[in-house]
Amino acid sequence: MTFSSVVFLFMFLPVTFLLYALIRQKTIRNIILVIASLFFYAFGEPVAVIIMIISIIFNYIFGLIASGKKHDKLAVFWGVIVNIGLLIAYKYTGFFATIINDVTGLSIPVPHIRLPIGISFFTFQGLSYVIDVYRNKNLVQKNFFYVLLYISFFPQLIAGPIVRYEDIAKQIEEREFNIDRVSRGICRFIFGLGKKVLIANQMGFVADTVFGFAPSSLSVGSAWLGAVCYTFQIFFDFSGYSDMAIGLGCMFGFDFRENFNYPFIAPNIQNFWGRWHISLSSWFKEYVYIPMGGSEGSRAKTTFNKFFIFFLSGFWHGANFTFIVWGLIHGFCQMLETYQIIPTKKKWFKPFGHIYTMLVVILAFVIFRSDTLTQGFGMIKAMFTATSTDAAVNAKIMSCVSLLFVISLIFAIILSTPVFKVIKEKVSKTRYAVPGSYIAYIGSILIFVLAVLSLVTSGYNPFIYFRF
Repeated sequence: MTFSSVVFLFMFLPVTFLLYALIRQKTIRNIILVIASLFFYAFGEPVAVIIMIISIIFNYIFGLIASGKKHDKLAVFWGVIVNIGLLIAYKYTGFFATIINDVTGLSIPVPHIRLPIGISFFTFQGLSYVIDVYRNKNLVQKNFFYVLLYISFFPQLIAGPIVRYEDIAKQIEEREFNIDRVSRGICRFIFGLGKKVLIANQMGFVADTVFGFAPSSLSVGSAWLGAVCYTFQIFFDFSGYSDMAIGLGCMFGFDFRENFNYPFIAPNIQNFWGRWHISLSSWFKEYVYIPMGGSEGSRAKTTFNKFFIFFLSGFWHGANFTFIVWGLIHGFCQMLETYQIIPTKKKWFKPFGHIYTMLVVILAFVIFRSDTLTQGFGMIKAMFTATSTDAAVNAKIMSCVSLLFVISLIFAIILSTPVFKVIKEKVSKTRYAVPGSYIAYIGSILIFVLAVLSLVTSGYNPFIYFRF
């Protein structure tokens, strides 16, 4: 079940919210959320829900042990082993088996294990809970039910944002539920739904068409079109999902941190990573980079630490060298910026900073999207030096450029900047604040209607980050 599905929008969410709103007792409300969350996950993953619950039980036990003084370090050690081991077993076993076969010439059977949806997210949340308890014993939660709700809560279960227990611990036990929060949550959810359905899906259809052909058959224009469309697709797909998750959390009384902050306006790659998938980059910084020594060691040690973090960031996304190379490209550019080999701090460079950043981001996403490194580098070659093209292929690609696509592209460009945010802030300080809020509500209704019409009439509705 996805947020952008008719089943979720018109059955699951209304029923869950109505039950939650009608019952005032907080314990029963939490029970409703847990049951709804487990049903939400089991709807598409009936077997995987058992895996998730077992994972939560282990992390609950490790948390209890980590809150003590005698075996707290041992609890963290086994917490890392179990969580990372679970992730490796389901996500990377086939990848490692293939590498061993290629390197050694052996014929180890390559298992085809079905990847539980959201495993990369709920294992990271479970692990962060154990580590946070070890660092601050007062954070330990002795009520298993609360830990179960924290990790399984359906808004952030499938594709984040990765929520730290410390951030919502108090909200699990006591939280606000009022009309204002519900109203803000619904508007935020609809905004995310619109980004996903009306922009990401349009961009994705064109991107999938382009990447479906051999790079050698593409013209320069077609290759760039596919690259730009995929860049917009992954941003609006994932940021749209984050908006929906934040909105749903707000509706039920939870406050999740922002996961994106207009990354495409970044003047350099380092700034880009302060704006892109904030919960993941913060997780790696807090639980891996700083414990490794961060940037306090020698220059060589700091460089290694950063490269290792970007390697992990790429590998976290999937068992493919394309993801690893994507992460290392960003790590390499950050290193060049840190040592000012790319002079991002020079005044003369600043006008070119955004162009440089977007060029790196787009080219790296080409590698990220490709099935193989060969395809990825072939696409990049076609973007700059297309020598032999297929007229029929490129004609088919250009036929995807409809009026609806052009409108979506325009909104994609606009919404990649804080234009509407600035306008909203300025209007809120004038006498037009009340009329402006009514216009915003009308706009939300219009977005919702258009999104639902699109879902009903189109069979194309992928969610990219479900694969991670």
